[in-house]
Amino acid sequence: MNQTRRQFLKSTAVASAALAMPASSWGRVPGANDDIRVAVIGFNGRGNDHISGFKRLPGVRLVALCDVDQQVLDKGKAALAKENISVETFTDVRKLLQRDDIDAISTATPNHWHSLIGIWAVQNGKDAYVEKPVSHNVWEGRQLVKAARKYNKIVQTGTQSRSNPGLREAVAWIQAGNLGKIKLARGLCYKPRQSIGKVAAPTPIPSHIDYDLWCGPSPKQPLHRAKLHYDWHWQFVTGNGDVGNQGIHQMDIARWILGESRLSPMVLSVGARVGYADDGDTPNTQFVYHGYAKAPLIFEVRGLPKSKEYHAEGWGKNMDVFKGASIGVIVECEGGMVSIPTYDSAKAYDRSGKLVKEWRQSADHYANFIAAMRSRKVSDLNADIEEGHLSSALCHMGNISHLLGEKLGTDAIRERLGGNPDARETFGRLSDHLASNGVNISGKTLSLGATLWVDSRSETFPSNKAANRLLTREYRKGFEVPSRV
Repeated sequence: MNQTRRQFLKSTAVASAALAMPASSWGRVPGANDDIRVAVIGFNGRGNDHISGFKRLPGVRLVALCDVDQQVLDKGKAALAKENISVETFTDVRKLLQRDDIDAISTATPNHWHSLIGIWAVQNGKDAYVEKPVSHNVWEGRQLVKAARKYNKIVQTGTQSRSNPGLREAVAWIQAGNLGKIKLARGLCYKPRQSIGKVAAPTPIPSHIDYDLWCGPSPKQPLHRAKLHYDWHWQFVTGNGDVGNQGIHQMDIARWILGESRLSPMVLSVGARVGYADDGDTPNTQFVYHGYAKAPLIFEVRGLPKSKEYHAEGWGKNMDVFKGASIGVIVECEGGMVSIPTYDSAKAYDRSGKLVKEWRQSADHYANFIAAMRSRKVSDLNADIEEGHLSSALCHMGNISHLLGEKLGTDAIRERLGGNPDARETFGRLSDHLASNGVNISGKTLSLGATLWVDSRSETFPSNKAANRLLTREYRKGFEVPSRV
């Protein structure tokens, strides 16, 4: 049974006086001249950038840290103490959220925690900066959007490209039709991902980690991989593979360029985990096809290097490059193309390949969040939670197609892609890449995902019960994403 707001407040022992107050009065609404007090939750990886980003902003005070790993927590506190920054520390996020001396939280926990922490934060009167993807599944992401609106809170998504003037100008230039009609927006993640190994028995959890809290909304089960931290990305129970890790950045830029404000009406995936056998179950080679009416959006994942010769050494320095990018976006237009190889730069070429315009300029995404907190205008956010939800959901939809797929040989997949020239061309390059890595895909190696039709208003799959079940998950007791926010 999903947890209601009142149950949450009781379970976390919030003072009875707070229960009698309307949600809109919780906490302090920061004024133009007030210091904004920020807590960072989860900082063994990306969260360290959150700490660096907020502590350098004028008028912002970093006041608390939270992590379920006591060693990470102690190290973070000690590092800040050397800069004369004193913070409170918490292992349990629920206790941190009870504090009324925190105005905003910033979270970079594993994906399975993102939506729940964001919802709990706004229910407790706090604004939130939620790292990408903002959800582990489609349904909980929409619940986070609903909570942000209900409690009138400022919730930013960690897709920093949205704040960079270089990208903002390039997007406007493309949308103005300077290269004619958009034919295709393609995201790329050609990024090295070596094997995470394979364990014969569950890995013991170190005593300095609260594993119950680490699992949170996901099932608490034995750790079937060598490493707890980071490698959670490559198991569906907690992660979303590189489609949901790196891919949300490129999916977001591509959707932004296309001007789409809803989910695509059709999605299809082709991919598999190939090149090694390990404890991961997310694809390391994949493409996702979103059939928008204006132009298709395609996202490609390649975790293996350029060719087999680089498996022994140089793995991460020898990735494929496609039209000027390895991790980026390529926009094909009638009159040329735009290559976007970074989060803050782009180059436009005409049909002859001549460079006609380029952009490069970055800005501070954390500062944008703080500015919107001061103005109390959602419209001031460059990456509002609604944008984060939609782009995260595109990733999840691709993975749902994959999970419902069928393993087939190359010829059968090519035949079933039928009259879709963009999907067939992408599949051809994917096949060539795997061949160069010594992967035999003539047998039933790759999974052709289910072709899924989407009701973009309800964010469901009409008449497809199996796909609809994968829009959400069964939550662990005490960590339920609420059905009513």
